[in-house]
Amino acid sequence: MTTFIPKLIAVCALCTCTSIGFAREGVEVGNESVFAKLVPAGDVEKSAAQQYNQMLQQAAAQKAVGSDNNPQVQRLRRIAQNLIPFAQEWNPRAKSWRWEVNLIGSKQINAFCMPGGKIAFYTGILEQLKLTDDEVAMVMGHEVAHALREHARERMGKSAATSIGANIFSMVTGAGALGQQMIGSGAQLLSLKFSRDDESEADLVGMELAARAGYDPRAGVTLWQKMGAANKGAPPQWLSTHPAGGTRIADIEKNLPKVMPLYERAARSKGGNSIK
Repeated sequence: MTTFIPKLIAVCALCTCTSIGFAREGVEVGNESVFAKLVPAGDVEKSAAQQYNQMLQQAAAQKAVGSDNNPQVQRLRRIAQNLIPFAQEWNPRAKSWRWEVNLIGSKQINAFCMPGGKIAFYTGILEQLKLTDDEVAMVMGHEVAHALREHARERMGKSAATSIGANIFSMVTGAGALGQQMIGSGAQLLSLKFSRDDESEADLVGMELAARAGYDPRAGVTLWQKMGAANKGAPPQWLSTHPAGGTRIADIEKNLPKVMPLYERAARSKGGNSIK
């Protein structure tokens, strides 16, 4: 059975004053790709919701969807509730998304977040890697970051631009028709692969989301160590186009100084003692 996460109150003052003389706290990534603007966001999110529901129906037919009272389902939804208030800063559309979190019974080491906030974890990633809450938050943050940064929409826009061989600037005026064409062509969001740049960006944005929610961003290091051990150095299915684990660990460690203050402040505000 699916469930909708209740509407969350937007969190204010996520970053320091951006006036002259003040820098934003957190990681630094580039601006939204112009290719994403070629495909209407609403169309992509509608298609994603349809594909997500179809996937759940197929899993339910095999009795492979976690129930609402499943402890792991409740755990995933609790972590999502903590992350989601910080999503709006990265994408204003996230405020109106109908977020969902579900658990699929499968041995695959897999997780994803589709456009519009449709999240799914496979039991394999939780059970085989024995993920801590901090590590789950890093995985979830990474997948949510793909949706927030609209990487699927960007990839569809790039595909459209390539397929028709037109100059990007001449296509902007026909964005609506182009978007309908791309959606109608059957683009499978569930199997869409992202570029290594997209993956690296999602790592950083996800790490910040987790840190702001009070999850230790250093868990990114242990997560990738577990990934490497589970797959003997080769990326699992959901990471087939991702940067090498060693590269990701190095990038995470390089950016930890930017997010550790966020984590420490969040942990103190919750009255926790998890800071090590």
